[in-house]
Parts: sequence; C-alpha cells; structure tokens
Amino acid sequence: MEKNYFNPKVELLSKEDLRALQLKRLKSILNRVYRRVPHYRKKFRQAGIRPSSLKSPDDIRYFPFTTKEDLFVDYPYGLLAEPLEKVVRLHTSSGTTGKPKAIFFSKRDILAQAELIARSLVMSGAKARDVLQNSMTYGLFTGALVMHYGAELLGMLVIPAGPGNTERQIELMQTFGTTCIHMTPSYALYVATIIREKGLKPGRDIHLKRAYLGAESYSEETRGKIEDMLGVKVYNCYGLSEMGGPGVGFECPARGGLHLWEDAFLVEVINPKTGERVLPGEVGELVLTTLNRNAMPLIRYRTKDLTTLVEEPCPCGRSHIKIARILGRSDDMFIVRGVNIFPQQIESVLMGIKGVAQNYQIILDGYDEMTVKVEVDREFFDGRIERLIKLRDEITDRLKQALQVRPKVELVESGTLPVSEGKAKRVIDNRIL
Repeated sequence: MEKNYFNPKVELLSKEDLRALQLKRLKSILNRVYRRVPHYRKKFRQAGIRPSSLKSPDDIRYFPFTTKEDLFVDYPYGLLAEPLEKVVRLHTSSGTTGKPKAIFFSKRDILAQAELIARSLVMSGAKARDVLQNSMTYGLFTGALVMHYGAELLGMLVIPAGPGNTERQIELMQTFGTTCIHMTPSYALYVATIIREKGLKPGRDIHLKRAYLGAESYSEETRGKIEDMLGVKVYNCYGLSEMGGPGVGFECPARGGLHLWEDAFLVEVINPKTGERVLPGEVGELVLTTLNRNAMPLIRYRTKDLTTLVEEPCPCGRSHIKIARILGRSDDMFIVRGVNIFPQQIESVLMGIKGVAQNYQIILDGYDEMTVKVEVDREFFDGRIERLIKLRDEITDRLKQALQVRPKVELVESGTLPVSEGKAKRVIDNRIL
C-alpha cells in the first residue's frame, strides 16, 4: 500500500510542540557530539559551555559556530560521530577552491533525507503516478542521488537522466511522459529555449507539470520565464551538501518562501559580521543545526547563504518556518566602484526585459570595469542595427538604475555564451586590483 508522506502530526505541529520536539532532539545531538567528536568537545569547552547548559532551543546561540574550516580538522573523518563501519555513503562538495568538503551518511541518514524529499514532493502536489526526470549531476554531488531516493520512496518513476545532452532530455520527456523535472534554473532556461525553437508545445508535445529547481540562486523573473516557456509551476528546492543535500527547504503551492523542516533542522539567521541574530524580515546568513543525523551532525553551521525569515502563517497550514528565496551567498557578492552587487540583482533586471534570452555573463576587467554580456533573441540580429542599439540602451539604463553602477553591455545572439551542465558560472573576475 502506498505510504502517505504528508505527516500532519509533524508538519502541522503547534509552535509550542515543535519547539518541544526541537529541544528534545537538540539535547540529544549536543550530547552525541560532545561524547563522540573530540573537535566539538574541545570547542564547547573553549567556549565554557556544555550540553547541559541548553535549557531551550534559543540557548543554541551560546554554542560556537561550525564553519567550512572546521570540516577540514582531522580531515577527512574528524567530525564523524559514528564508527566508520556504520557509515555507508560519502558525498563531497565540488572542491573547486581546494580540498572538497566530505559529508558522510549512515543508512538511517539516507532514509531520513529521502523522507524529507518525499514530504517535499507531496507538499508540491506530486504523487506516485508522476514521472520525475532527474537532470542533476549524479556522483559525489548530493543533488541527484538524494532527490532520486526520495522520489523513489514516494513511488514515482525516476528517470536518472543526469545533465546535458539536451536533445536526449527532450526525447525522454516526450517518450515517457515526464511530468516533473529536477535541474538547475540556468539549464532549465536552456532546455526551455530548445523546446521552443523545435516548435514543441507544452501540454501537447511536452507534459511537464512541475519543475524543481535548485543548486543555484535565481530570481523571480527567471522563475516566471521558465513557467511561461514550459507551462509548469516552478518550485524552489533548497539544500546543501553539509546538511544532507536537497530537501532542507521546499516551497509549497502557496509559495512566498520555502518551508524549512524544523523537525530536522534548527534555523537561525545571523548578521554575518557580528554573529548576532537578525530580526525577521532582515537579511542575514542562514545558520543550520542538524537535529536528526547520526553519522556527521553539525552544530550551528554557517551556510554563507543570505536570506530572511518569514514568520507569517502559511496558507497551506504547515507550521514549519519559512525563509525567503536565497538572495545569494555572502561570498558571491562582488564590489564594483564601492557598490556591493549580487549576480541575482543583474538577473532580475535582465529576465524582465522583452527580447532577452536565457543566458548572461558578468566580466570584471581592468581596474574596476564591469561588462555584462547578454544573449538576446535571434530576431534582433536581422540587420536592423537600431533595434539592437535601443535594446542595449534599455538594458544599460535599467541596470544602472538597479545597481547604481553603469556597466558596459554587449549583446550576443542566443546560444552564443557557454552553457553549464552543473552550476552556472556567472562572474569572471579578471580585474587588476
């Protein structure tokens, strides 16, 4: 019999009962790492605090943060809270800036994360009869495998397509009647563009209903563009390898933010400079504590992801707190002529302009010069130079208004800029600083 992964006893808990559950699990996890992980025991003692100091979930603020650097102490097994014979899977970060972060799972951890995915998919309206085409990268990256296990747990037919080979992706959609896709937003835009260029129609040739997008920050304008081109409802899926991958946060049909599963994670948003908590509605860095993980629990992990807490009750009835869509990472921000800029700010402007295609690139050169290369629809390259000039000037003016910096804008034909099969590389910094 099909299991129902909507669990009202957890998802509709009162705030008081949810905090009681968090307190019970938080005490257990703090005691676990204190006993079993020498690195945490040392950090707690240096901070003059013990697990017994915790009297309420709010007391977690007195415990030290865990940072990316902590994951390399006694690397690779230094943060394990289980003996190696009970650890059954390894995932890592990309390691593009050095050694990859190693994240370990027990059998129970794999099932727990899969159940979070199943709950999230059900929340979006997915059912066992749906067909999920999983176009994330399989391998050491958590995104594909964790979603795969969760969708199978729900009973969905999963097509492990992986990324790239767009012609094959579209063929799979048509042949097997794919109703749900899981991919990066940049790749979803590219696939949507190819589908449109082939003259295929959503609802007639392509039967997608839902797109689950993650692994990159993206704007509401990009969401709207993908929904329009594919005839789907886009759901923002949030996760990170350190927290077990996707399924940490997910949108319900009401949207307006992502529910974070508070029975599995304790949520804080802090000022990234001071470490103090910010008020609901203020932008800060997301900090997460695992509440239900055996192999590698993490206490107050600084994600570097910037967001805000949304505390208003959700129309869907779920009591678990929501965060606004991720604005970017604190280390994604770049500064041009003294102005702090996030790539998503530029994307928001571009995707709201008629004629702009799916891809763009930000190039920083010289002593502080910014060039934004923008793909535009091929019809603009019909020999009428005045149309291109008008579009270029519109983009330039709107970017200057949004950023308070006037960039140089270069227009290129759709399909010209490189397409990433994984996370899109939006910023190339060649500055002499």
